[in-house]
Amino acid sequence: MNEVLRAAIYGFAVGDALGVPVEFQPRGSFHVTGMEGYGSHHQPAGTWSDDTSMTLATCDSIRELGHIDCEDLYERFCDWLHNAKYTVDGIVFDVGGTTRAALQKGEGLDDYYSNGNGSLMRVLPLAFIDMNAETVAAVSGITHRHNVSADACCAYVSIAKQLQKGKSITEATEYCDGRLPIIHTLDKNEIKSTGFVIDTLEAAVWALATTDSYREAVLKAVNLGDDTDTVAAVTGGLAGIVYGYESIPREWIETLRGKDIIESCLF
Repeated sequence: MNEVLRAAIYGFAVGDALGVPVEFQPRGSFHVTGMEGYGSHHQPAGTWSDDTSMTLATCDSIRELGHIDCEDLYERFCDWLHNAKYTVDGIVFDVGGTTRAALQKGEGLDDYYSNGNGSLMRVLPLAFIDMNAETVAAVSGITHRHNVSADACCAYVSIAKQLQKGKSITEATEYCDGRLPIIHTLDKNEIKSTGFVIDTLEAAVWALATTDSYREAVLKAVNLGDDTDTVAAVTGGLAGIVYGYESIPREWIETLRGKDIIESCLF
């Protein structure tokens, strides 16, 4: 098993679970310091959302096939949506509108307003296999076919690959488009944490680039507010690569639910 992948996926799932109870709450209206329960989705502490479920579906497909097969991924995503596979309690909650519509339609949506973070949140496993931008875009396109989503997914996978090589987050984003190369210089009030794919990626990179530990990074991400689970999950995946599995607080790992499901999907 790839131990860096394990750190990334656990880092991702923990970030997701930290953010679930406060999702949609505005910045400054709360302050998360650890695993909490209930709240926005009325789930027990340590419960992860659609972000981790779809990421695990991606992992499981790669584990079984050894390569990317978009049809297989589509079938696994549908199995999650309709049959609650890859969920802790057999409950599907917090499904994005574009993701649901695309899976029901059988093809990704390609209008500009369908650039939520629903494909960004599930592509991290692609950073652990040989991959090119065309394939990353195709995986995004299962649900999100607009080039804005595809480009964000490609940037995320590229950053994760660079971090695996020992690059710092500022080095890993040096040649990215947009604000990513200078995101670490920005103040919090210049960072948006909405479900728009660019906002999510920027917020995650900012949270990692302006902190010095896994704990600090994911808590900074969660406390940005709004789309807390996805921003913290994307941050946590990258932070897991940078700091390793042992950096994730033990009490958070112990509280995290569904660890058997996670372990069964790793490759």
